[in-house]
Amino acid sequence: MTAAETIRAYYDAFNRQDMDAFLALLHDEVVHDINQGERQTGKAAFASFMDHMNRCYRENLTEMVIMASADGKRASAEFIVNGEYLVTDEGLPEANGQKYVLPAGAFFDLKEGKVSRVTNYYNLNDWIAQVGA
Repeated sequence: MTAAETIRAYYDAFNRQDMDAFLALLHDEVVHDINQGERQTGKAAFASFMDHMNRCYRENLTEMVIMASADGKRASAEFIVNGEYLVTDEGLPEANGQKYVLPAGAFFDLKEGKVSRVTNYYNLNDWIAQVGA
């Protein structure tokens, strides 16, 4: 697969909630830069993060635009997050099924045909304004 095809497969698996296929696209030593948070390393840490996210949020990504470098080592994606806040996440407003629509983006490194780094970005203040109102 090309870098763009790998990223497309990554987000297609995410939208299907197929965590096995999603995680299979990650390099074992994947680096994950969490939006406005810490950096985690390794597929196990990423899987744990996704377990938490899938418990607290239901999200579907639309309007996907994927870009990749000619050498296939880097890629990015811009998209819209269509979500529902299911369970209160620590330090954030109380959840009661609020829906949100949020522009977001991600930056990737690829190694050996797998995602070796993902850095996500969205505007947390925008999200809080949508779910906290």
